[in-house]
Amino acid sequence: MLTLEAEGVALDRRWRAVRDHTERLAASLSDEDQCVQSMPDASPAKWHRAHTTWFFEQFLLQPHLPGYVVFDRQFSFLFNSYYEQVGPRHARPQRGLLTRPPTGAVAAYRAHVDAAMERLLAREPSPELLEMVELGLQHEQQHQELLVTDMLHAFSFNPLRPALAPDWREPAPLSREAAAMRPLEAGIIRIGALNTGFAFDNERPCHDVLLNGSRIASHLVSNAEWCAFMAEGGYRKPLLWMSEGWAAAQQQGWEAPLYWERHDGHWLQFTPAGLRPLDPLAPVRHVSWYEADAFARWAGKRLPTEQEWEGAARRGLLEDAGRFVWEWTGSAYRPYPGFRPPEGAVGEYNGKFMINTMVLRGGSQATPPGHARPTYRNFFHPDRRWQFTGLRLAEEG
Repeated sequence: MLTLEAEGVALDRRWRAVRDHTERLAASLSDEDQCVQSMPDASPAKWHRAHTTWFFEQFLLQPHLPGYVVFDRQFSFLFNSYYEQVGPRHARPQRGLLTRPPTGAVAAYRAHVDAAMERLLAREPSPELLEMVELGLQHEQQHQELLVTDMLHAFSFNPLRPALAPDWREPAPLSREAAAMRPLEAGIIRIGALNTGFAFDNERPCHDVLLNGSRIASHLVSNAEWCAFMAEGGYRKPLLWMSEGWAAAQQQGWEAPLYWERHDGHWLQFTPAGLRPLDPLAPVRHVSWYEADAFARWAGKRLPTEQEWEGAARRGLLEDAGRFVWEWTGSAYRPYPGFRPPEGAVGEYNGKFMINTMVLRGGSQATPPGHARPTYRNFFHPDRRWQFTGLRLAEEG
């Protein structure tokens, strides 16, 4: 059972660290910034701050803290995301219309729930309750990453190109000298999370899979390699693309990864720190699955399956995994054999989305430290580009 003292961090300190990190991410944003919703897939920063707070109020405080007083009954309608069993909710594409409640009310809501959660945690909660607390913290960490990527998308439409995080530092690229296609031997391996420690429900159950033998790149595809793909007409050759991907590229005018801008003959990239020169050695990011698949076909290779990726990660073959980008795989997002969602509304967390999306593995520079792990299964529709998404290559052994 979970104790929430993993890595030597006491419960109260871990709780405060996660909650405070959300506020630090929003600290540079004005009240106007926090109301912006640039597309239906994104949410305003204010909504992220309120929704993660609602999660604790809905699933922990109301059922488990005697005498808890709900901050505002209307907030359940405003800040429920997709939990049908909880009740009706505000339409997702219209979250940017919520100019009320103001950001000050959201800050008061967070303070109200934080104080109540501290009272709940002081009551020596059961292991089952602690598991729900951990789910809430992991859920908030997911929204921390979304807060960064959603605001980056919103700011990309502003001609001033404002910096979401002026002190943002890009990780130093690893040396490309060691880049190689490394063998991944055939055989049966176990993938998925064990029943000890935290994992989302979609990471379980742990099970055996057969690898047929392949080779996987030690390093991610770089910006320089992507420039070569572009120079050879990668965005102009339909035979490289899946039909739906080609249609999306034509309809949306894709000619380069999202946030690339050409100025005076040089590529720049819009980042959380603002517009910056493109680093040729850095891993390419903000590409869709369709683009990643087309690149792999152009390179004479393919995307690894999620089983290959996890097997390679466990064997230490992926030198830059988890540092830069979520990595597209060739695997559709489906349940593992024997998957059973939890009972109740929290059972809606992952299971009902296991269709029409592709799996990503690893973690990105926008992922909160300590949040990702080798068994983590992220997932998005294959045309999505606004996340920190990139790729590595694989081929038959």
